[in-house]
Amino acid sequence: MSSNSRSSNDDDVVIVCAVRTPLCRARKNGAFKDTTPASLLSVVLQECTKYVNPTDIEDVCVGNVLSPASGAAAFRMAQLAAGFPSSSSLYTTNRQCSSGLQAVANIANSIQAGNISIGIGAGVESMSTHSMKDIPMPDVDWNAMKGTEAMDCIIPMGVTSEHVVQKYGLSREKLDAFAAESHRRAAAAQAAGKFDAEIVPVGSVTRDDGIRANTSPNVLSKLKPVFDENGVTTAGNSSQMTDGAAAVLLMTRAEAQRRNLAILGIWRGFAVKGVPPRIMGIGPAVAIPAVLEKVRLDKNDIGVYEINEAFASQASWCIDELKLDPARVNPNGGAIALGHPLGCTGARQIATLLNELHRTKHRFGVVSMCIGTGMGAAAVIEVEPKSGL
Repeated sequence: MSSNSRSSNDDDVVIVCAVRTPLCRARKNGAFKDTTPASLLSVVLQECTKYVNPTDIEDVCVGNVLSPASGAAAFRMAQLAAGFPSSSSLYTTNRQCSSGLQAVANIANSIQAGNISIGIGAGVESMSTHSMKDIPMPDVDWNAMKGTEAMDCIIPMGVTSEHVVQKYGLSREKLDAFAAESHRRAAAAQAAGKFDAEIVPVGSVTRDDGIRANTSPNVLSKLKPVFDENGVTTAGNSSQMTDGAAAVLLMTRAEAQRRNLAILGIWRGFAVKGVPPRIMGIGPAVAIPAVLEKVRLDKNDIGVYEINEAFASQASWCIDELKLDPARVNPNGGAIALGHPLGCTGARQIATLLNELHRTKHRFGVVSMCIGTGMGAAAVIEVEPKSGL
């Protein structure tokens, strides 16, 4: 049952800054091909220090998927290089495609528990320097795993897309139309300057470069299936491999008011739910209702949904399954057009969502995504009528 009444509380966890780098295609001649994940992260962390002295930022959680074990040291180095004192701490988290959102949730939880007052949830991925092709097989006892559902956890993501297609009878035409619309919306948003406020330039790179303004369902229909010769999942109706970083600065409401900082949004709730690994893409359809129930909201209370477009198959099915208004979902395009730098995406979506909520004067927004190995995550963020960018 919907309940829009929300009272302000000094202990509310609020967002005062949410920024990202441009998202650039991961390829041999890509804009960030020579830029390390640590360098991308350092840019967005430094931007947060324009709002709060880094000596006051008590903890930083960084979502990341593909970096090696030394990534934890690299990101600590990025933090210190960004001007943070050694007294400020940092750690990493990996919940696959939701890692950036999980990082923000972890910091929000730490603030709610009273462990810290100010922290940053961030995410970064360089798919140019650390490719998905380099991921080793899990270190498990394969004899113990064989014959169980556990084996579905190693199904390639694109194959899980085909499983969703087959299970729910999705057509190639529907997927290509969905992908083309993602590019159309993103191109329109970029042309209108809607991403400018959330982007922090990295050197001379100032814009996302994966958006194809001139693509169409007809153009996309000519691409061959990638994962099954008889399938419908193509490079054109899947998310792009991308490099990027994002950071979200959180604190208590009391702390923000004491510092006279504008409150961009209020962290209202977060949920993660498991789903069968072989159809992992349905995760948002399970996680979104779960988080809405937690915060006592109805799906119609949500003005904007940012649902990660890992694949047109799963994203379009989730929208249909939840009976969401397509106009409210990814109004400025999604990962098919913008890209999906795995560990960054959740934090990036928050930056995009907040700007759209303020532009459209909607009160509540949702960020959600599917997660490899079979999960979905979702968060609810509120924008108060009195707040503004």
